[in-house]
Amino acid sequence: MEWSQLGQQAVEIGWDFYLPVLIFILLVALAVPVWASIGVAAVAMLLFSQVLPMSLLGESLFDGIDHFALTAVPLFILTGDVLVRTGLSRKFLDVAEALTCWAKGGFGSATVLVCGMFSAISGSDAAGAAAVGRMTINRLVESGYPRPYACALVAAGACTGILIPPSIAYIVIGLVLGISASTLFQAALIPGVLILVSILVTNIVVNRRYAYEGGGLMTVSEWASNLGRSLANGWYAFLVPGVIFWGIFSGRLTPTEAGATAVVITIILGFIIGTLKLSDFPAMMESSAKVNGVILPIIALSLPLAQTMAALGVPQGFVYSVTSLTENPYVLILLMIMILIAAGCVMETTPNIVILAPILKPLADEIGMNEIQFCIMMITALGVGFITPPLGLNLFVVSGLTGESILKIAARAVPFVFFMLLVVLLIAYVPVISTLLLPDIYK
Repeated sequence: MEWSQLGQQAVEIGWDFYLPVLIFILLVALAVPVWASIGVAAVAMLLFSQVLPMSLLGESLFDGIDHFALTAVPLFILTGDVLVRTGLSRKFLDVAEALTCWAKGGFGSATVLVCGMFSAISGSDAAGAAAVGRMTINRLVESGYPRPYACALVAAGACTGILIPPSIAYIVIGLVLGISASTLFQAALIPGVLILVSILVTNIVVNRRYAYEGGGLMTVSEWASNLGRSLANGWYAFLVPGVIFWGIFSGRLTPTEAGATAVVITIILGFIIGTLKLSDFPAMMESSAKVNGVILPIIALSLPLAQTMAALGVPQGFVYSVTSLTENPYVLILLMIMILIAAGCVMETTPNIVILAPILKPLADEIGMNEIQFCIMMITALGVGFITPPLGLNLFVVSGLTGESILKIAARAVPFVFFMLLVVLLIAYVPVISTLLLPDIYK
């Protein structure tokens, strides 16, 4: 990409862009924290290019995180942590198991469902993989699943952490592109469910092929009785996702207000059932702060980098270079998906969003893609990257959790990647999937 056409002006993209990018790649390869790598790249690009004053860095560090919408991020993280500490997450598993115990692969399906339930509250895939993995992997092995496959199943199910609303990823991309997070939550509901269904279908197909787990032989009345007992013992846990969904989708609560309400309800429930004590709060707050402390510095440092790239004309240059190769929108969409999955393999969601969204959005605009559809496609493709062998983030999470070989887990993850990729292609080429639940103004 040597030259790009920005309006009527030719803009040269040279070493002042490529050198900082190479520095960033090198630092990440050397295991330097992503936020620090982004910061060094941003400073280098500002120094080399001189397109913006260095004072921009100090202002952007504060302006980038000085947004009310970002307050929802630590609130949803804290809600997920409280759910685990109070044992309410196990109530989700009990109900999910009762729902699926009649079928072959029942506990495997229950594991996927509880990943979705947990994701609808915590908004984080890595947290979901760790929390659900601790509860289910050993039981999956006892049920007859090979340990590598059990790990792959949890890793795939945990991808719904950024795909099923409310999701931290949609809050971030909404902030970057100036789109309402509530609107993105509504748009993501059907695609998120489709991804969940694709993982369920994959597990059922694989289980039928290899007969890992049989189904419990029970009558309809026995199944209903079992489900009724599980709901009676854990119905109160569903107050948390119920309030979040009701508040956001009814328009009564913003994502931030819904997150705050969820935290309060979860804490109250923990005290009522006696699984939460005041002495738990320091460790709980520290754990949530550590996760939040990874996300916000990335956002803060990515903003000056994105602004500098915009001033250099990088997004427009990328569009010009790609469209000079082909103007076929179907091929261009496929190219974007490949870029996003590859990025999801090697880097977490937040830096991918802040860096790639401003670059790829002009290309989506050029081919006439709806901005809501673009956001859903981007997040979903990044989610597939989290379990794409051999570098998917969730694969490393469950490998670290169990000690299982990353290569063995990766091999078992291939069927899940295939079925999830089919859903990504469906989202990319069928706009109505992302806009069906939205008002006509967004269609």
